[in-house]
Amino acid sequence: MNISMLSDMAAEGFGDRVVIGRADDGLTARRLRELALGGARLVRASDADAIVYLAENGPALPVALFAAARAGVPLVPVNYRLGEAQLDALLANHPRALGIADPEHGEALRRAGLSAHSPAGWLAGAARNAARPAADDDPPQPVSPQPVPPRSAPPAVLIYTSGTTSAPKGVLLRHHHLVSYVLGTVEFAGADPDAAALVSVPPYHIAAVCGVLTNLYAGRRALTLEQFTPDGWLGLVREQRITHAMVVPTMLARIMDTRGADLAVPSLRALAYGGARMPVRVIETALRVWPQVDFVNAYGLTETSSTITVLGPREHRTAVASDDPVVRARLGSAGLPVPGVELEVRDASGAVAAPGGTGQIWVRGEQVSGEYAGQGSAVDGRGFFHTRDRGRIDRDGYLHIEGRADDTIIRGAENIAPAEIEDVLLDHPDVLDAVVVGVPDEEWGQRIEAVVVLRDGVAIDTDALRAQVRGTLRGSKTPDRITRWPELPRTPTGKLVRRDIVEALTADR
Repeated sequence: MNISMLSDMAAEGFGDRVVIGRADDGLTARRLRELALGGARLVRASDADAIVYLAENGPALPVALFAAARAGVPLVPVNYRLGEAQLDALLANHPRALGIADPEHGEALRRAGLSAHSPAGWLAGAARNAARPAADDDPPQPVSPQPVPPRSAPPAVLIYTSGTTSAPKGVLLRHHHLVSYVLGTVEFAGADPDAAALVSVPPYHIAAVCGVLTNLYAGRRALTLEQFTPDGWLGLVREQRITHAMVVPTMLARIMDTRGADLAVPSLRALAYGGARMPVRVIETALRVWPQVDFVNAYGLTETSSTITVLGPREHRTAVASDDPVVRARLGSAGLPVPGVELEVRDASGAVAAPGGTGQIWVRGEQVSGEYAGQGSAVDGRGFFHTRDRGRIDRDGYLHIEGRADDTIIRGAENIAPAEIEDVLLDHPDVLDAVVVGVPDEEWGQRIEAVVVLRDGVAIDTDALRAQVRGTLRGSKTPDRITRWPELPRTPTGKLVRRDIVEALTADR
């Protein structure tokens, strides 16, 4: 399998439909395939072994993704927000790559000795090469007469993890992982002709890559919004009559907290969110403000080719209307596994936990890679990958995430999940954001500290917040100190950079 098959199906099935960009001047499915073919010729002519993409999201990304697939090399989307030293270290791993970069990031490619095509230059070169006569085309890639073992097949993409808890690692996703995910979760040409999706995550995130594949396969026009602001997002949704959108929780929180703004989005039918924990208060507000919208919570990892569990629209509405505490708690859950995915929660001994038991989450399925460049596979003997997230599965199979295993606070002999305390803090109507971390303590090993972001113009007594936690949980889970900050350090996809928070809290000790 090769992801270019998805582009071929779209070109043959609805070739004249605009699938990338704005309705009036975007790329049709047929033109996308033509440009990918031209881009593949550029890759082969340069003898490159990868395409490094160091630019903002836009039409150049899907063309690069499918060009790389047709040329038999991986696409490597790199975080252009990294510091110079980190960026140079990552680019040093790809000395023979063809580079695509925005003008302000081209110098990083030149330092690495790579070509530096701008996105516009890349698209123009792909167009010129696409126009070459078919007889002048490069020969097809040789096909082995024997089946290729999955882990010997060439990778489709190499995505570096965000490195919020450790150094970034290069995740290898092969074609069969991505194709399995798409075929298992999307109906071919299932979107209405007027459907349009707005993706608000950067190109180096797995959701951006899979957004290209799933929206194209569904026949849905896809746009990107690289620089998010609530007003900008709302304006583009209305202008382009967006029907489907994807955001991270901090984005939805900012939209819902935009006082005095016109929040009407009459065209919007569905909104997916993920990448970090969604405060229950925020999703309850969104359900009330946009009753016509179908909300979907998607949980997944780079190593799993994006989504592995989904909390669907019906579950959202059922949970918010229920008086049953178990059913209502599902509003904060990650939902049920997607087709073809198996989950296990394992306790400290490695045994599968009983329903409701907390432990570490493991996942298995055709879309699961769990493979790192230069390090090999991290799946176990039964094919399960350790997500390094903690959670539990309730009596009806819904997955509840309790945070990263590395984030667990060990206070004395007690393991404490920060998410449990964060949820209590976020219940306060004037707390917009919150994080709880463990900092070194000579007596307890770690003590609990929290940082909160308050609504503008609001002053809250932090002792009252501590009392709120103590009254809801218990004394041992009450933060020893709560600090107010104007904002929390997060990645563009909403993940908290906890190590930076711990460093800042301990710097003055």
